[in-house]
Amino acid sequence: MAFEKLSDSIHDLNNNIQTYIQSNSEFYKLRAFRQGMKGATALVRFLIMGFLLSVAGIMLSFALAIVISQAIGIPSSGYFIVGGFYIIVFILIFIFGKEPIEKLVLKKFSKSVFNEKE
Repeated sequence: MAFEKLSDSIHDLNNNIQTYIQSNSEFYKLRAFRQGMKGATALVRFLIMGFLLSVAGIMLSFALAIVISQAIGIPSSGYFIVGGFYIIVFILIFIFGKEPIEKLVLKKFSKSVFNEKE
């Protein structure tokens, strides 16, 4: 009689452990999916906003180049001035901007992925 109770208890314990492991693995799968989706949606949003900002920047650059060209009187001068400005900005970012850009991107993505308020 005692042996049967012990055997039943061990069987119940085995079932409970298997159920716990299965539900725990499901929880972590859902959590990983949620974090992955948050990261993916943040990336897509970042890419869309970057694309729209790039298009706006291109349009404003052409407008500025035309205004500078008309002010100077030489048709291509505005384009060279605006292009030179962008080359200078590129060089400065290439030299000094790696660490601040990495920190900014890491901070933004980690906030969206690891925000546990929801």
